[in-house]
Amino acid sequence: MDYIPFNSRLKYHKSEYGAVAEGKRIIFRIVLPRSLQCSYAFLSVSSDNGVKKLIPMEWERMEGENEEWWSVDFSAEKSGLYWYRFILKTAFGENAITRAADSRGRISADGDDFQLTVYSKDFTTPDWIKGSVIYQIFPDRFCFSGKKRTAPVGRVIRSDWGGKPMWNPDSQGKITQYDFFQGDLEGIGSKLDYLESLGIGCIYLNPIFSAQSNHRYDTADYESIDVLLGDEKDFVKLCSDAKNHGIRIIIDGVFSHTGADSVYFNKEKRYGKSGAYNDKNSPYFPWYRFKKFPDEYDCWWNVDILPEIDEENDSYIEYMSGENGILRRWLRAGASGWRLDVADELPDKFLDALRIAVRREKADAFILGEVWEDASNKISYSSRRRYLEGNQLDSVMNYPFANALIDFAVTGVAEGFNEKIEAICENYPKPAVDTLMNHIGTHDTCRVLNRLATLGKYESSHLERYRGGLTDEEYQRGKRLLKLISSMQFTLPGVPCIYYGDEVGTDGGEDPFNRGCFPWGKEDKEILEHYRFLGSLRKKYKVFADGAFEAVSSVMGCVAYKRTGRESIMTVANRNSHPIEYILPESGWKSLTGENIEDRALHIDAESAAILILE
Repeated sequence: MDYIPFNSRLKYHKSEYGAVAEGKRIIFRIVLPRSLQCSYAFLSVSSDNGVKKLIPMEWERMEGENEEWWSVDFSAEKSGLYWYRFILKTAFGENAITRAADSRGRISADGDDFQLTVYSKDFTTPDWIKGSVIYQIFPDRFCFSGKKRTAPVGRVIRSDWGGKPMWNPDSQGKITQYDFFQGDLEGIGSKLDYLESLGIGCIYLNPIFSAQSNHRYDTADYESIDVLLGDEKDFVKLCSDAKNHGIRIIIDGVFSHTGADSVYFNKEKRYGKSGAYNDKNSPYFPWYRFKKFPDEYDCWWNVDILPEIDEENDSYIEYMSGENGILRRWLRAGASGWRLDVADELPDKFLDALRIAVRREKADAFILGEVWEDASNKISYSSRRRYLEGNQLDSVMNYPFANALIDFAVTGVAEGFNEKIEAICENYPKPAVDTLMNHIGTHDTCRVLNRLATLGKYESSHLERYRGGLTDEEYQRGKRLLKLISSMQFTLPGVPCIYYGDEVGTDGGEDPFNRGCFPWGKEDKEILEHYRFLGSLRKKYKVFADGAFEAVSSVMGCVAYKRTGRESIMTVANRNSHPIEYILPESGWKSLTGENIEDRALHIDAESAAILILE
């Protein structure tokens, strides 16, 4: 008989699913073949700090004539990442139960350990974001109010809303001029009715502080709104008006670097003769690391217009996290949280202080980090990070889900999809899972429509970016696949995020062509109504706020999974180029998307997704 001696996702084997809070009692149970003649078993647990425990297991019972059960109680009193396996003494020598490729154990000492994430018992995340929809806005390109403002010297002001973004790198690939379409905060405020119609509960704004570029990741002054966007009064009004529409606003915090052309560094002397680049006595000088003053300094990814900050510097931490620091100031002005740019490059000391400051100012503020990998076990700067243990981030941008969705749409390979989802659900604390930012496109990626339409085959060089542009055939393919994976995006654990314009079929390539103007008056109404429908589902069914994820199947071009809790919702996604008949696991399902169901047979069209509810 083939045995699965342990499966970390089954409560029979591990009484608490996934990550657990400090002090939570877990019962581990292994099942062994009697023929192994096990005489003793241990739970072996180790942590990243080198502490290792061997805990004896108790023989529990026989099940029939062929298997025996062993069990043990365990609780971790301190948050952190733990690794465990089971050590066996058998008639054939010492062996172990270790992890196979997924959650299942195998009797082999050569396998990997299982991961157990333990988080603070006080870890909570804001309820208002759960079950919601996030909308990401690149402020210069969403909507222009028409209010003319005086632009700083050196900016290229565009009057052709919808024109192709400018891309003129020099021979070294550097951009020395930026174009501005003049999108502003007042323009965003004028579209709140539109955003409410999509079911949006949170707007995530790319940087809005003074900067010399149109993306504004080269912060010039954290204390002022960029002049082309408006001013602080406009921001306060936008937050207030948005709240009246049931929408909160989080803003981008770029804290790992500033602009070289900033009040802090002041390389271009735009701000007089002060600044770290010009004066070793500047209060900002200790924030930066100079190898040879003034022209050799640490830069973010060696980009010399982005001098890197020493985020462990006490005066910098105070400037950001103090009583009257930047973090608290903009929360007081109306922001409901922060999205942290390159959060994996921010040290623990900074992140710890940030969470304390944010929570003291606003107890339900949302702290979202940019981490591209599994954030529960990420190593950066030679150290295991503790983003999600309860004292730093609430949650992260969910690139593992985004990659799984796009890979499924592009390749049609269903096998392994649900495993990728379950791995994150198992490794992350539940409060973080419920608040994951589930995007399928952002300002850092090619427009999702183009990625799908071209099946991921666009090509770019360092000096020449993929600009977009689709044939009618490509557009229709992209549209079908976008509707397919957005249906999945809106029904997976976490919070779906729409990158502005994706909901109306915006065409665009890589940066900066993924940052084009919103096509007001030229929207694809079919895609828009699809997104409005998905938004309405999330408002209506509470299971999307915190319901469990249950894998059903992922095989032969078709993925199916359930969300269970206050309701039972099932999504069946058919990536095949032909219709299929999918046999549901039980009777009683009703389609919310209009498909025909006969008894348990669901008829589903090619390249489409069905969303069902169990009545």
